[in-house]
Amino acid sequence: MHVKSSGRIRYYMIALVFMNVVINYLDRSNLSVAATSLGKELNLSSVELGLIFSAFGWSYAALQIPGGMLADRIAPRLLYTLCLVTWSLATVAQGIAKGFASLFAFRLATGAFEAPSYPVNNRIVTSWFPDHERASATAMYVAGQFIGLAFLTPVLVALQHYAGWRGLFFVTGLAGLLWAIIWWTLYRDPLQHAKVSKEELDYIEKGGGIFRQKDKSVVKKSGWSKQDWALIFRSRTLWGIFISQFCINSSLWFFLTWFPTYLVQYRGLGFIKTGFLASIPFLSACAGLLLSGFISDRLVTRGKSVAVARKIPIIIGLIISGVIVGANYTDNTSLVIFFMSLAFFGAGMAMISWVFVSLISPRHLIGLTGGIFNFMGNLASVIVPIIIGFLVRGGDFSPALVFVGALGLAGALSYIFIVKNLDRIGE
Repeated sequence: MHVKSSGRIRYYMIALVFMNVVINYLDRSNLSVAATSLGKELNLSSVELGLIFSAFGWSYAALQIPGGMLADRIAPRLLYTLCLVTWSLATVAQGIAKGFASLFAFRLATGAFEAPSYPVNNRIVTSWFPDHERASATAMYVAGQFIGLAFLTPVLVALQHYAGWRGLFFVTGLAGLLWAIIWWTLYRDPLQHAKVSKEELDYIEKGGGIFRQKDKSVVKKSGWSKQDWALIFRSRTLWGIFISQFCINSSLWFFLTWFPTYLVQYRGLGFIKTGFLASIPFLSACAGLLLSGFISDRLVTRGKSVAVARKIPIIIGLIISGVIVGANYTDNTSLVIFFMSLAFFGAGMAMISWVFVSLISPRHLIGLTGGIFNFMGNLASVIVPIIIGFLVRGGDFSPALVFVGALGLAGALSYIFIVKNLDRIGE
């Protein structure tokens, strides 16, 4: 039986994080909208385009662990502001790219400056929400990547149509700079927020929210110790979650990179029409994510074990994501979008997986664990676009969809056979 909630400031804070994620994913996905036009103008092959798609992931994944360390040491308000400003400037710079090398470099920079964002998101959720609300809180901010893309992809397509691919990068980058000012003005941590009540703070803390660091020297020291690195990497449960996160992100990065190109070049759809059709799978993923998060929290409040409540929606979702291969067996555009939407709905259900970082991380290493988790998962952002680029060289996209679908099933098997104990590590 959980204590009745008092106060709603935490929901205002998660709404700000939601908008951070919207901006974050606009600047990840704008390249996929621009790809057809810039590929022609810069004379890029499918292999070179795959490398450009993957460039963000190279630096983003490589800097996840340092980003997690920064999330443990720098207040979210300051760190997120710095990230928003720098990655938005890198986005603007993509609009002046002259060829493969410069575009690749600017995408690397965007990935590097976005690297701390999800570890910071996890730290904010861990400090502002009790344990039994974290799956739904995680779903609420992760939904930003889908809601933003679903409703704004047609806008981005229209913007590129009228302002060109360079104008697309200029506008999305400037939007991020504007939002950085708003974030700095409105966000505060729990103990610094002027309007949060004592009752709400007590509710969060009694439910497992972590916003008091009584001994900062312990945090600083333990964050760098060999023992704590070993504590994380020796955990079978974390390894199972890491493997599955790679598989979950494989579906995500297909949709963030190759999906519009698939519709235009391999399905022969018009560019403007593609903008509207491409939004449907993102809405489906959002629905899957929110459904999974709220069902998972509801199961916890009704007394189901944490293992059942957290794992079952993810496993079901990953199995559903395998239906993406159905698009290989139809030429009907409506059925193609149906299979894509159902597959992304399943992948969306699995994306509450960040809740495990809050649930089982060592208390003093939440940022570091989140960084490692996101590093492992975002290896997919490097590997998957490149592999797809090679698989489709002959003009047939079918092997690429089989590849993505098989990874979804592999992720389900990881949760079934590897992820067992969900107790907090080190306690």
